[in-house]
Amino acid sequence: MNQEPKDQIYELCCNLFPINRSITGEGIRKSLGILKKELPNLKIHEIPSGTECFDWVIPDEWNIRDAYIVDPSGKKIVDFKKNNLHVVGYSEPVDDVLTLDELSKKLYSLPEQPDAIPYITSYYKRDWGFCISDNEKRKLKDGKYKVFIDSKFTKGVMNYAELLIKGKSDDEVFFSTYICHPSMANNELSGPALTTYLAKYIQSLENKRNSYRLVFIPETIGSVAYLSKHINTLKERVIAGFNITCVGDNNNFSYLPSRNGNTLSDRVALHVLDHLELDYKKYSFLDRGSDERQYCYPGVDLPIASIMRSKYGTYDEYHTSLDDLNFISSEGLNGSYDTYIKVIECLEQNVRYKNKLLCEPQLSKRGLYPSLSIKESNQHVETMMNLLTYFDGDTDLLLIAEKLDKPIWELTQIVKILKEHDLIIN
Repeated sequence: MNQEPKDQIYELCCNLFPINRSITGEGIRKSLGILKKELPNLKIHEIPSGTECFDWVIPDEWNIRDAYIVDPSGKKIVDFKKNNLHVVGYSEPVDDVLTLDELSKKLYSLPEQPDAIPYITSYYKRDWGFCISDNEKRKLKDGKYKVFIDSKFTKGVMNYAELLIKGKSDDEVFFSTYICHPSMANNELSGPALTTYLAKYIQSLENKRNSYRLVFIPETIGSVAYLSKHINTLKERVIAGFNITCVGDNNNFSYLPSRNGNTLSDRVALHVLDHLELDYKKYSFLDRGSDERQYCYPGVDLPIASIMRSKYGTYDEYHTSLDDLNFISSEGLNGSYDTYIKVIECLEQNVRYKNKLLCEPQLSKRGLYPSLSIKESNQHVETMMNLLTYFDGDTDLLLIAEKLDKPIWELTQIVKILKEHDLIIN
């Protein structure tokens, strides 16, 4: 069932990479349209500009067609069509001629990373600006510069998409990822690309115990808006969830807990990371910075954690043009995919079992006790008896797996045997 998608997740990142995305606009619609081809049941929604969502308001829709700077010699030195990070997100339209001193006030660069173009936005305060590498900025000479931004604000919509995959139970596992960043690969194309292939895997599962809700939203305003529409359903049904971001590079893993720190999501995340023997860094919720801020906010209190590769804000390439398709890899994406598959397996297998007999069953008459006593068979019987000892109807399999210091996925075959011999129920 778990067939690694090889290069397909990376190829999806490549297809999405050139598109200019923001929190609204044609870029998001085009990106979601590509994802819908992969997931035909994906539903794309829209919320009109001006809609109040708790303390926030959906902003005007922003679209941009072109932007550039022409230097005094007539050379185009900054070109949005070559790199969409060159323009501050949500820039107002401008068509002007400025001196170098005037222009410098509207230029953003990173002196500590002289070859990188920074990612800058101004969503909620009208402004404009250009982003440029510091090496290019230092080459600028006195003179007149033509600046041009062909952008437009309209009373449009903010789009998001969701996919609900029903299981036997109304209990839901919630996966959220954001799709509002322009051309940056780890943050944030790896998230929606990986989530797309997790959705394919979940859809392939037969007899799913849990239902799964997956959302593709603009960061912050998207999660706030989604919660404003669905908070009661989410609070009632979500038993575990993850904010999926920064999962494409090939560095060590990162774990960011929920605000509670001891939800089912946290327990599963640590179980998987520990038993896969992955090198990872454990962060505090004080290190939060993505949509877990909204999902775990007091009064919302959803059980949302994150398993990432390099955590956002901790790697040099973050929010720059250096976070490109060379920074991520099929190997990194597939490693994250395999890790999240184990998360899904844990959540599917985490059942509360109860013994049907009083006192220990006689294993030998059921053919469950080995005729020859060898180390491996003794360990098998010991594990079987330990499981039966803790199958009290109240303790979930994940907690028992932790007590036995064994991965939950290694216990399921024994559980299957015990069920076949009518020794346990759930």
